[in-house]
Amino acid sequence: MRKIVIACGGTGGHLTPGIALAQSLDEQGEDSWLFISRKMVDSRLSEKYSSLNFVPMPGSALIRTPLGILRFLREFWSSFMKSLSFFKKKKIDAVVVFGGFTSLGPALAARWLGLPVFTHEANRAVGKAVRFIARYSTRLYLPEGMHVNGISSEIISSIGYPLRHDFRRVTRERARKRLGFSITDKLLVVFGGSQGASALNQWLKKNLSTIASEGISTYCITGMDKESPGVVSLATEEGHSVKCKFVSFSDEINYVLSAADLVISRAGAGSIAEIISCRVPSILIPYPFAAENHQQLNASFLENKGGCVVCKQEKVAEELIKEVREMMFNEELRGIIRRNLFALDAGDVGGRIARDIKECLNKSSDRETKRLRLLKVFA
Repeated sequence: MRKIVIACGGTGGHLTPGIALAQSLDEQGEDSWLFISRKMVDSRLSEKYSSLNFVPMPGSALIRTPLGILRFLREFWSSFMKSLSFFKKKKIDAVVVFGGFTSLGPALAARWLGLPVFTHEANRAVGKAVRFIARYSTRLYLPEGMHVNGISSEIISSIGYPLRHDFRRVTRERARKRLGFSITDKLLVVFGGSQGASALNQWLKKNLSTIASEGISTYCITGMDKESPGVVSLATEEGHSVKCKFVSFSDEINYVLSAADLVISRAGAGSIAEIISCRVPSILIPYPFAAENHQQLNASFLENKGGCVVCKQEKVAEELIKEVREMMFNEELRGIIRRNLFALDAGDVGGRIARDIKECLNKSSDRETKRLRLLKVFA
């Protein structure tokens, strides 16, 4: 039985694939611990998985101000030292990192101790932390068709984004019943990832009456601390009532997406993987200030595969409502997109990563055994 640390957290896009991998490792008889941040989104999501081992760790994103740099260095050093202590105490065999500010301290601690490091980059632009860690990684998992300069192709594996085992597409009837919407409603879902998106929330509030008047119900995940949750009933042009529901957070996003006729979302890798898994047509609005412009790259790749429509942030006010009408009432178009999403589904990514990690560790163990035998022969 191997002992593996998974450094993830900070956002749902980093934490959920870590949870998925931990579940797969557990299925395959391996022990794992998840290093997460101390942010509310991490603690909220981790509460659902009491069978997994979560370890809150210090860490801070790098903000390029004197105070921000000092805080980053302080938190990094604390994370590095706590990781060293944990790895020694638990006799850890390998470390898996999913990028972000929670990864650097554990990755360098693993490097210091000579432990194998496995690195996963979910987005179609490799972040600074991942580029740094990739130089000494045993394996670098990247999206389809990507590479990193200076990294051997033998190290890189195109593997996809692992989804939690409990994330499963469900029937529309079951999903609508769970959310409290009629099976006959047209349902628009709006969400900006695990932390919400204020711009999408504001767009929906501004256009809510227009959307409802056309018989479209809405379900909006606003993000914690961004908007007040609640339910509003509005009338269609024919006088029927439609429901508009606002929630701050959902840990059952598979039900939310399975219930939707159409989704408006940011373009993080995690959101896209969930959209693909649930086969739901979407309009993606990349966050324009995302690091390395990765959301635009993510969205453009999916659009080129026929899996979504992209609307840039600066075009939202004038174009988004038109796109919603076009897609919501064009069943043929949504059917084509659903078929394209089916072809893009990567399947059990977590299981494949877990098996690959075990295979790499077994090969490393075999090489060490052979080396020791040679030393004994020539001793």
